Amino acid sequence: MKLIVAPTDFSAISLNAVNYAADLSCIIGTNLSIIHVSPVPMTYSEVPIPPYSLEKMFKDAEAQMTLIKENIILRTREKIKVITEVMQGAVMSEMIEYCSSVNPYAVVMGAESASAFERFIFGGKTISAMNRLSWPLIVVPPEAKFVSLKNIGLACDFRNVVETIPIKEISSLVKEFNAELHVLHVSAENGDSFDSETIEESEWLRDILGELNPKYHFIKSSEIEKNINEFAEKNKLDLLIIIPKKHNLIQTLFQQSHSKKLVLQTQVPLMSVHE
Repeated sequence: MKLIVAPTDFSAISLNAVNYAADLSCIIGTNLSIIHVSPVPMTYSEVPIPPYSLEKMFKDAEAQMTLIKENIILRTREKIKVITEVMQGAVMSEMIEYCSSVNPYAVVMGAESASAFERFIFGGKTISAMNRLSWPLIVVPPEAKFVSLKNIGLACDFRNVVETIPIKEISSLVKEFNAELHVLHVSAENGDSFDSETIEESEWLRDILGELNPKYHFIKSSEIEKNINEFAEKNKLDLLIIIPKKHNLIQTLFQQSHSKKLVLQTQVPLMSVHE
């Protein structure tokens, strides 16, 4: 049975992502694993943290997870199996270890928290997860609710498409929801035409995605994240797929400070699928 993993830190933004994951699980028929990683508290004195304090934190977390599980079971009317796990350690390391043991269909997590400080902290985790998790990662914006996936976007730089585009995952998702696929290429190239490499790679992509009958969109602009967001809103995308990889448009975008606008401010859920 397929499994979706939804990490939570008990913040409103992460609980919204858990609900999104639960609704998605119901539609595609997967089990849902909700996990919480309690970070080991750091001490700045020679006085160690009492064992009972750590034990209480763990028990409190387990109690909150029990409530979340009960709410999700009611929400889904027992259509899916709900698993909860509470761990302690470094958040990302524990997530990777857990996912390695269960090989999830996807990981679903919130994009940001309410305050500027929380957004900085959780946003950092989101970017880290996108870079380090090798499983498909769906990043859910604060106000996003799962309805269906009728319009799916794919942001593509048309570079090494045969080797880097995860066709199997994209094809499976589009067919699962009988969705319309929009392939978007935003380029900062000058002139009236794209270079020969872009043209050749776009033809390869057309052949690979042929049976999905995608619609292609070409935009020339240096404001990449702005145009991607505007495109998603205009075309009412339910999900935007991005492919983090070395030396490409998206990787360059994520390495720049303004790139967090795409991940942390978009109103459209993003799905990161590694090459």
